[in-house]
Amino acid sequence: MPALVQGMPEVLVGRTALDARVRWVHVSDSPGVARLLDGGELLLTTASAWPEQPEDLRALVAAFAAAGLVGIVIELGAHYRYVPAVVIDAARATGLVLIALHREVKFVAVTEQVHRRIIDEQTMALRARDEVRTLFTELALRGAPADYVVQRLARTLRAPVILESLAHEVIVADLADAEHTVLDGWQERSRLSGRDPVDDRTVVPVQARGTRWGSLVALAGPAHPAGRLAVLEQGATALALGRLADTDGEDWSHLGRRRLVDALLAGRYGSLPEAAMRLSAAGLLAEGVALLGLAVSGAGVSAVEGAAGEVGGRALCGTPRRADEPAEGWMPILLAVPPATSFSGATVDRFLARLRAGGGRVRLVVGPRVDPGSPEAVLTRTLDSAREALDLAESGEVGEGGVMWVRRHPLRRFVAALRGDHRLLAHAESMLAPVLALPPARRDDLLDALGAVVAHPGNRTAAATAAHVSRSVFYQRLDALEDVLGVRLDDGEVLAALHLALAVHRAHAGTAASGARPS
Repeated sequence: MPALVQGMPEVLVGRTALDARVRWVHVSDSPGVARLLDGGELLLTTASAWPEQPEDLRALVAAFAAAGLVGIVIELGAHYRYVPAVVIDAARATGLVLIALHREVKFVAVTEQVHRRIIDEQTMALRARDEVRTLFTELALRGAPADYVVQRLARTLRAPVILESLAHEVIVADLADAEHTVLDGWQERSRLSGRDPVDDRTVVPVQARGTRWGSLVALAGPAHPAGRLAVLEQGATALALGRLADTDGEDWSHLGRRRLVDALLAGRYGSLPEAAMRLSAAGLLAEGVALLGLAVSGAGVSAVEGAAGEVGGRALCGTPRRADEPAEGWMPILLAVPPATSFSGATVDRFLARLRAGGGRVRLVVGPRVDPGSPEAVLTRTLDSAREALDLAESGEVGEGGVMWVRRHPLRRFVAALRGDHRLLAHAESMLAPVLALPPARRDDLLDALGAVVAHPGNRTAAATAAHVSRSVFYQRLDALEDVLGVRLDDGEVLAALHLALAVHRAHAGTAASGARPS
């Protein structure tokens, strides 16, 4: 400060303690001033009324330290030409900062500057707290979702902010500009954080009416005028109010997992390592587990998670694809199972039995299994597995209450993935146009016959059985098909083209009938 610099200050004792916080500046020469102090003050003095005996000086400095004084600034010339050695020794013994001024200084100028700065900082802190309180109160009143509240906290604190469950699983995280590695091993590190003295984080509980739902964690970052703890507490209040006002009763852990799955399937992540780290922090991408992508219709999140536990696994559920009818929509699921578990046969039966325990029709599509490997590769293949399951599910090919494996239906999977391609649509329309133009009853008979013959190429007896007609009637319909289409059904290339055309037609007919929207 200019007012102090002109006094040519010299630090005699306590250079390492110069960063001590000064709460106030007091000017006094009285040896009895110690009883008037509250702690945290800096004393400016000429020492003109101090005692002369060394023992009395030592006792005076000790009294200053006991009262919480942080430092003494002695102006030389008026009383002392130099600071007595006993005062220096006593200051060093008590940990006080001791500074000598070699020129006269207007103490009033120093106090004015210091007090103005202190008051300005307090005013700034009050203003900042008011702004933060207003911000998060408005978010609470608007019913802002948890992820947006966490995002605003991270921006306000300019530091990573994580909302975690009581089990220390990451529900929502906004890493600000930090590396995604801050989430590495999050659950274990979070459990041990209170025991690590160097762990620079701020934690506040998110709770109301005696119920605690989780915690807000702010990692290391710059200071905030309102105080990092005060900011985090305002965010926790907004989250608690939002939780109390949540009428759908969705558990926070479900909410965080759902949004994570939705973001991953939509490609809303910065990099594969970051996405893998987030999935690991959510407790799914653990070492040595196999993963699958599923699509389920007719079961809720709790039922799916219970079914996953039934087979020794763990599931993260996304948002059903038809928001207007969530119970009927296809819900994407990322399922982790022990590597020795084969998700087929009795395992799938147990999984479905648990899903059906609540009643209603349940349908399941199982994507390709992804065995353990590098986190990034496993994540990529798992997301592909889930997308393929959703594509096949939304094609309308899954029977009532049935189960279907993507691997067993490569053509349907191909058509489902590309059913929006105009070239596939043009192919189907071109190949099947003569049949589709027939009267409905005749059209349906011939399409059934075509479906049977492409499903059982080379075995007309099995095809007739699949079409539920006698062999003679079936052969008549095949003849009619050849006449209408102008092709030979014993030509392999023609049969393959018709199989593809029929699959495209059925996929779009099923989509239209179910009202499902293609992804």
